[in-house]
Amino acid sequence: MSQEKPRKEEGIKYEDVFNVQGDTGRKTVAPKDAAMMQKAETQMLGKTQKGGAAATMQSAASKNERDGVVGHDDMSKVAADGGVSITETNVKGRHVISESIGGQVVEQFSHQNPALNTMTPASLVEEMGVGAAGGGSTGGITIGEALEATVLTAGKKPVEWSDAAAIQAAEVRATGRTNIVPGGVAAAAQSAATLNARTTKDENKTKLADVLTDATSKLPADRPATRRDAEGVTGAEMRNDPSLTTHPGGVSASVAAAARLNQNNIN
Repeated sequence: MSQEKPRKEEGIKYEDVFNVQGDTGRKTVAPKDAAMMQKAETQMLGKTQKGGAAATMQSAASKNERDGVVGHDDMSKVAADGGVSITETNVKGRHVISESIGGQVVEQFSHQNPALNTMTPASLVEEMGVGAAGGGSTGGITIGEALEATVLTAGKKPVEWSDAAAIQAAEVRATGRTNIVPGGVAAAAQSAATLNARTTKDENKTKLADVLTDATSKLPADRPATRRDAEGVTGAEMRNDPSLTTHPGGVSASVAAAARLNQNNIN
């Protein structure tokens, strides 16, 4: 009886090295992708950040090239479509750098001259005092604390339908209720998204900070964020976004970061 031929190795994919979902996660990391992120880091930070997205991508791409999975000049569809990006936000005097792949945040840096430190969104929460590992509960960073973390990373973003959907998904998972809590964060987010859709100027729109500040106090119940929570919130945000992506440093990114830190503490 003939034996089945071994399946050709598909190489390291984005979902193997980052917490990314959907089609982006299934793409193989290619050398040109890593080069694009390295260039972006160098332009914004003056150097390639140790432990950053570029370094991780370079390691994965190099192995893929050595294994013959990709060529030296190969570029994935994610990079070709402009899905490799780095942005900077000023939060309370601290510069927050968000690195994204396919619209999903994979790394964040926080720096305040002269130092530059690699941080995940969850550790950014810890440093800025919004939450902590073991923060509002004995089981780790809660969903409510993760929502508050979004104020630091994307607080100036006008609330859109995708944000409202993600916040609703987070509230449902935090409280265990299937209905929106009257006066809660989800109700406020839906109202904000409705009003913002009718408002022309961004400066007049309700921002995420207006909705998510003190989110924990607006939830009748709260609990530590899990990977399943993160997947649910990410899915809700993506389904309600015109480009089917998540916002860098947004609601789903914060919940995912909290879930990862909680999982790491368990392990």
